[in-house]
Amino acid sequence: MQCRTCHAEIADKAIICYRCGAPTTDAKYQPAPLPAARSSSGLIWIVIAIVALALVALVAFTYMH
Repeated sequence: MQCRTCHAEIADKAIICYRCGAPTTDAKYQPAPLPAARSSSGLIWIVIAIVALALVALVAFTYMH
């Protein structure tokens, strides 16, 4: 049998080509698709709001004592 990629002569039962490493057959199973990525911009605004509230609370606590 010949390799589909480099055309080297390989064994009939070979899984990959010894010369270039190309598979001799197509994959039987395909990997599962990744879930859609969530936008991180909403998370950034939440973090900014928490930090701002903490700073306001710190300033208020400092001036009250």
